[in-house]
Amino acid sequence: MKRYDRIRNLREDADLTQEQVGRAINLPQRTYAYYESGQRMIPPSVLCALADFYGVSVDYILGRTQNKKMNG
Repeated sequence: MKRYDRIRNLREDADLTQEQVGRAINLPQRTYAYYESGQRMIPPSVLCALADFYGVSVDYILGRTQNKKMNG
């Protein structure tokens, strides 16, 4: 399974813990950790919540673009 390095990098750049991000998007820390490590696929609803939380595009999180900006 694919690791989601971008969500880890975004979290670390913001000086946040997994617990803090999980709380912000209504997930237990353990569940968030599984997503970050790639042990579980991130469901679309969580991808959207993370993109909104960090102000980046879902495509950026998925590594489909280098552009962090959301369309809109």
